[in-house]
Amino acid sequence: MAAVEVKKLVKKYGSMDAVKGISFSISEGEIFGLIGPNGAGKTTTLRVLATLLSINGGSVTILGYDLNKEASEIRKLISYLPEDAGAYKNLSGRAYLQFIANFFDRKDVFAMVQKGIEITDLGARIDDRVDTYSKGMMRRLLVGRALMTNPKLAILDEPTSGLDVINAQEIRKLVKSTAQSGTTVLLSSHNMLEVEYLCDRIALIAEGNIIETGKPKTLMEKYQARNIEEVFVRTVPK
Repeated sequence: MAAVEVKKLVKKYGSMDAVKGISFSISEGEIFGLIGPNGAGKTTTLRVLATLLSINGGSVTILGYDLNKEASEIRKLISYLPEDAGAYKNLSGRAYLQFIANFFDRKDVFAMVQKGIEITDLGARIDDRVDTYSKGMMRRLLVGRALMTNPKLAILDEPTSGLDVINAQEIRKLVKSTAQSGTTVLLSSHNMLEVEYLCDRIALIAEGNIIETGKPKTLMEKYQARNIEEVFVRTVPK
Protein backbone atom coordinates (compact mmCIF):
# COMPACT_ATOMS: atom_id res chain seq x y z
CA MET A 1 0.00 0.00 0.00
CA ALA A 2 1.26 3.46 -0.91
CA ALA A 3 1.79 5.84 2.00
CA VAL A 4 2.22 8.72 -0.47
CA GLU A 5 0.75 8.97 -3.97
CA VAL A 6 1.68 12.02 -6.06
CA LYS A 7 0.06 12.33 -9.48
CA LYS A 8 0.86 15.05 -12.00
CA LEU A 9 1.61 17.56 -9.24
CA VAL A 10 1.92 21.18 -10.37
CA LYS A 11 3.02 24.04 -8.13
CA LYS A 12 3.37 27.59 -9.43
CA TYR A 13 4.83 30.72 -7.94
CA GLY A 14 3.12 33.41 -9.96
CA SER A 15 3.90 32.62 -13.60
CA MET A 16 6.81 30.32 -12.73
CA ASP A 17 6.28 26.55 -12.65
CA ALA A 18 8.35 25.29 -9.69
CA VAL A 19 7.01 21.74 -10.07
CA LYS A 20 5.82 20.61 -13.51
CA GLY A 21 3.44 17.69 -13.25
CA ILE A 22 5.56 15.22 -11.31
CA SER A 23 4.37 11.77 -10.23
CA PHE A 24 5.81 9.27 -7.74
CA SER A 25 4.66 6.98 -4.94
CA ILE A 26 6.18 5.90 -1.63
CA SER A 27 5.37 2.56 -0.02
CA GLU A 28 4.60 2.22 3.68
CA GLY A 29 7.77 1.78 5.73
CA GLU A 30 10.00 2.85 2.83
CA ILE A 31 12.82 5.39 2.98
CA PHE A 32 12.42 7.42 -0.19
CA GLY A 33 14.90 10.06 -1.29
CA LEU A 34 14.00 13.12 -3.36
CA ILE A 35 17.26 14.58 -4.64
CA GLY A 36 18.28 17.25 -7.08
CA PRO A 37 20.28 20.46 -7.48
CA ASN A 38 19.32 23.75 -5.84
CA GLY A 39 16.20 25.22 -7.41
CA ALA A 40 15.05 21.87 -8.78
CA GLY A 41 11.71 21.87 -6.95
CA LYS A 42 12.48 19.35 -4.21
CA THR A 43 11.95 21.69 -1.24
CA THR A 44 8.73 22.95 -2.80
CA THR A 45 7.57 19.35 -3.15
CA LEU A 46 8.43 18.58 0.49
CA ARG A 47 6.51 21.67 1.65
CA VAL A 48 3.50 20.61 -0.41
CA LEU A 49 3.53 17.16 1.18
CA ALA A 50 3.92 18.76 4.61
CA THR A 51 0.61 20.62 3.89
CA LEU A 52 2.34 24.02 3.96
CA LEU A 53 1.66 24.87 0.31
CA SER A 54 -1.44 24.49 -1.82
CA ILE A 55 -1.15 22.93 -5.27
CA ASN A 56 -2.13 24.26 -8.69
CA GLY A 57 -2.74 20.94 -10.37
CA GLY A 58 -2.68 17.19 -9.97
CA SER A 59 -3.38 15.30 -6.76
CA VAL A 60 -1.61 14.18 -3.59
CA THR A 61 -2.81 11.41 -1.30
CA ILE A 62 -1.02 10.87 2.02
CA LEU A 63 -1.88 7.91 4.25
CA GLY A 64 -5.23 7.62 2.53
CA TYR A 65 -6.15 11.31 2.86
CA ASP A 66 -6.58 13.79 0.02
CA LEU A 67 -4.24 16.75 0.50
CA ASN A 68 -6.72 19.27 -0.92
CA LYS A 69 -9.64 18.16 1.23
CA GLU A 70 -8.17 16.57 4.36
CA ALA A 71 -4.96 18.45 5.18
CA SER A 72 -5.92 18.71 8.88
CA GLU A 73 -6.08 14.91 9.14
CA ILE A 74 -2.73 14.54 7.41
CA ARG A 75 -1.08 16.93 9.88
CA LYS A 76 -1.98 14.61 12.76
CA LEU A 77 0.05 11.80 11.20
CA ILE A 78 3.16 13.48 9.80
CA SER A 79 6.24 15.30 11.01
CA TYR A 80 8.28 17.78 8.96
CA LEU A 81 11.86 18.88 9.54
CA PRO A 82 12.84 21.76 7.23
CA GLU A 83 16.48 22.35 6.36
CA ASP A 84 16.32 25.83 7.91
CA ALA A 85 14.30 24.85 11.01
CA GLY A 86 14.98 26.55 14.32
CA ALA A 87 13.88 26.27 17.95
CA TYR A 88 12.90 28.80 20.62
CA LYS A 89 16.28 29.99 21.81
CA ASN A 90 15.16 31.19 25.24
CA LEU A 91 14.00 27.68 26.20
CA SER A 92 16.12 24.78 27.33
CA GLY A 93 16.27 21.77 25.03
CA ARG A 94 14.04 19.82 27.42
CA ALA A 95 11.51 22.65 27.67
CA TYR A 96 11.40 22.93 23.89
CA LEU A 97 10.61 19.23 23.51
CA GLN A 98 7.92 19.54 26.22
CA PHE A 99 6.44 22.55 24.42
CA ILE A 100 6.17 20.60 21.16
CA ALA A 101 4.85 17.45 22.89
CA ASN A 102 1.97 19.42 24.41
CA PHE A 103 0.52 19.87 20.92
CA PHE A 104 -0.06 16.12 20.81
CA ASP A 105 -1.82 13.65 23.11
CA ARG A 106 -1.38 15.01 26.64
CA LYS A 107 -1.29 11.47 28.07
CA ASP A 108 1.87 10.72 26.12
CA VAL A 109 3.82 13.92 26.83
CA PHE A 110 6.30 12.42 29.31
CA ALA A 111 7.07 9.36 27.16
CA MET A 112 7.32 11.54 24.05
CA VAL A 113 9.76 13.94 25.71
CA GLN A 114 11.87 11.05 27.04
CA LYS A 115 12.08 9.60 23.55
CA GLY A 116 13.09 13.01 22.19
CA ILE A 117 15.82 13.30 24.83
CA GLU A 118 17.15 9.85 23.92
CA ILE A 119 17.21 10.74 20.23
CA THR A 120 19.02 14.04 20.77
CA ASP A 121 21.66 12.37 22.97
CA LEU A 122 22.67 15.77 24.36
CA GLY A 123 23.35 14.52 27.89
CA ALA A 124 23.30 17.24 30.54
CA ARG A 125 23.18 19.89 27.82
CA ILE A 126 19.49 19.09 27.27
CA ASP A 127 18.79 21.44 30.20
CA ASP A 128 20.86 24.31 28.76
CA ARG A 129 19.30 27.13 26.78
CA VAL A 130 19.00 26.49 23.07
CA ASP A 131 20.88 29.70 22.26
CA THR A 132 24.03 28.10 23.72
CA TYR A 133 23.86 25.12 21.32
CA SER A 134 26.19 24.58 18.40
CA LYS A 135 24.68 24.05 14.97
CA GLY A 136 25.13 20.30 15.33
CA MET A 137 23.46 20.23 18.75
CA MET A 138 20.57 22.27 17.40
CA ARG A 139 20.11 19.83 14.53
CA ARG A 140 20.07 16.87 16.89
CA LEU A 141 17.42 18.60 18.99
CA LEU A 142 15.31 19.22 15.91
CA VAL A 143 15.65 15.62 14.69
CA GLY A 144 14.53 14.52 18.15
CA ARG A 145 11.52 16.84 17.91
CA ALA A 146 10.63 15.45 14.48
CA LEU A 147 10.84 11.76 15.40
CA MET A 148 9.68 11.68 19.04
CA THR A 149 6.03 11.94 17.94
CA ASN A 150 6.13 8.51 16.22
CA PRO A 151 4.86 9.96 12.93
CA LYS A 152 3.37 7.73 10.25
CA LEU A 153 5.30 9.83 7.71
CA ALA A 154 8.50 11.73 8.53
CA ILE A 155 9.54 14.38 5.99
CA LEU A 156 13.20 15.24 6.56
CA ASP A 157 14.99 17.95 4.59
CA GLU A 158 18.76 17.59 5.03
CA PRO A 159 18.46 15.69 8.36
CA THR A 160 22.22 15.61 9.02
CA SER A 161 22.95 19.21 8.01
CA GLY A 162 25.64 20.69 10.25
CA LEU A 163 26.54 17.40 11.95
CA ASP A 164 30.02 15.96 12.18
CA VAL A 165 30.75 12.46 10.82
CA ILE A 166 30.02 10.61 14.06
CA ASN A 167 26.77 12.44 14.84
CA ALA A 168 25.61 12.19 11.24
CA GLN A 169 26.16 8.44 11.34
CA GLU A 170 24.07 8.19 14.53
CA ILE A 171 21.21 10.12 12.92
CA ARG A 172 21.34 7.86 9.85
CA LYS A 173 21.09 4.78 12.08
CA LEU A 174 18.14 6.40 13.84
CA VAL A 175 16.36 7.10 10.55
CA LYS A 176 16.93 3.48 9.51
CA SER A 177 15.52 2.12 12.79
CA THR A 178 12.58 4.53 12.60
CA ALA A 179 11.63 3.13 9.20
CA GLN A 180 12.07 -0.43 10.44
CA SER A 181 9.57 0.40 13.20
CA GLY A 182 6.96 1.29 10.60
CA THR A 183 7.44 5.00 9.88
CA THR A 184 7.59 5.97 6.23
CA VAL A 185 10.44 8.42 5.56
CA LEU A 186 10.75 10.96 2.76
CA LEU A 187 14.09 12.73 2.83
CA SER A 188 16.14 15.12 0.80
CA SER A 189 19.91 15.39 1.07
CA HIS A 190 22.83 16.80 -0.89
CA ASN A 191 25.00 14.05 0.58
CA MET A 192 24.88 11.35 -2.09
CA LEU A 193 26.62 8.78 0.12
CA GLU A 194 23.91 9.36 2.71
CA VAL A 195 21.22 8.91 0.08
CA GLU A 196 22.82 5.71 -1.17
CA TYR A 197 23.10 4.30 2.36
CA LEU A 198 19.64 5.23 3.60
CA CYS A 199 17.20 5.10 0.73
CA ASP A 200 15.27 2.10 -0.57
CA ARG A 201 14.39 4.13 -3.67
CA ILE A 202 15.13 7.63 -4.94
CA ALA A 203 13.71 10.11 -7.39
CA LEU A 204 15.96 12.60 -9.19
CA ILE A 205 14.30 15.96 -9.78
CA ALA A 206 15.62 18.76 -12.00
CA GLU A 207 13.97 21.92 -13.31
CA GLY A 208 10.66 20.86 -11.76
CA ASN A 209 10.59 17.43 -13.44
CA ILE A 210 11.27 13.91 -12.18
CA ILE A 211 13.97 12.63 -14.52
CA GLU A 212 14.66 9.22 -12.97
CA THR A 213 13.27 6.94 -10.25
CA GLY A 214 14.50 3.64 -8.88
CA LYS A 215 16.57 1.74 -6.37
CA PRO A 216 20.08 3.16 -5.91
CA LYS A 217 21.72 -0.11 -6.99
CA THR A 218 19.50 -0.40 -10.07
CA LEU A 219 20.26 3.17 -11.13
CA MET A 220 24.00 2.66 -10.66
CA GLU A 221 23.83 -0.42 -12.88
CA LYS A 222 21.73 1.40 -15.50
CA TYR A 223 24.19 4.30 -15.78
CA GLN A 224 27.32 2.17 -15.18
CA ALA A 225 28.12 4.37 -12.22
CA ARG A 226 30.16 3.56 -9.13
CA ASN A 227 27.87 5.53 -6.85
CA ILE A 228 24.74 7.71 -6.78
CA GLU A 229 26.83 10.86 -7.10
CA GLU A 230 27.90 9.71 -10.58
CA VAL A 231 24.27 8.89 -11.48
CA PHE A 232 23.32 12.39 -10.33
CA VAL A 233 26.01 14.05 -12.46
CA ARG A 234 25.12 12.00 -15.55
CA THR A 235 21.35 12.54 -15.41
CA VAL A 236 20.84 16.08 -14.14
CA PRO A 237 20.87 18.72 -16.92
CA LYS A 238 23.88 21.03 -16.79
